[in-house]
Amino acid sequence: MPTGVAMRDVREQLFNAAERILLRAGPSGLTSRALTTEAGCAKGVLHRHFADFDAFLAELILDRVGRIDAQAVALRDSAGTGTVAGNLTGALTGVFESVAVAIVGLITFRDELRARLRRTLPTGIPLLAEATTMIASYLAEEREMGRIAADADVDTLALALIGSAHLLYAGQEGAPPEAGAVESVVTTVMADVVQRRLL
Repeated sequence: MPTGVAMRDVREQLFNAAERILLRAGPSGLTSRALTTEAGCAKGVLHRHFADFDAFLAELILDRVGRIDAQAVALRDSAGTGTVAGNLTGALTGVFESVAVAIVGLITFRDELRARLRRTLPTGIPLLAEATTMIASYLAEEREMGRIAADADVDTLALALIGSAHLLYAGQEGAPPEAGAVESVVTTVMADVVQRRLL
């Protein structure tokens, strides 16, 4: 980028560039040089906005965690409408068709980043932990409404759904799972609590 040309929304441009690299080249491909090249800016731009590269990565992840919070509101609002399986399938697809799988790999790949994130997010794997909370909260709403069994263990169901969806997406080498695969997992995990609610 020529000197003297201002970048608008620098943080978001850098975040989006990082996501593209993660999806294309994985955690090992995301370096500060690759990032500034992808974003079309000088390396100094990155260091004017972030203390160091790990600070940038931590902010990227916290920003994406914030997006899960917005998804959680929409999912909770869908309780009582459509089907439970359909709502869950849409939510899981929304989480995992984003950059979530690559970000989990990035957190695993970089020790300093993991340590930095622990100061803000002390438990669980960032993104996966928030997605699990989102699913459990939604299921609790559906349980209140009587659309799943009254004794449904929503926390365990949420873990099973997030873990299964993560494995589906992580094993696809960059391609999404086959059509219907997520819905099939959701239907299987939820079958007992949906059927018992009907008895």
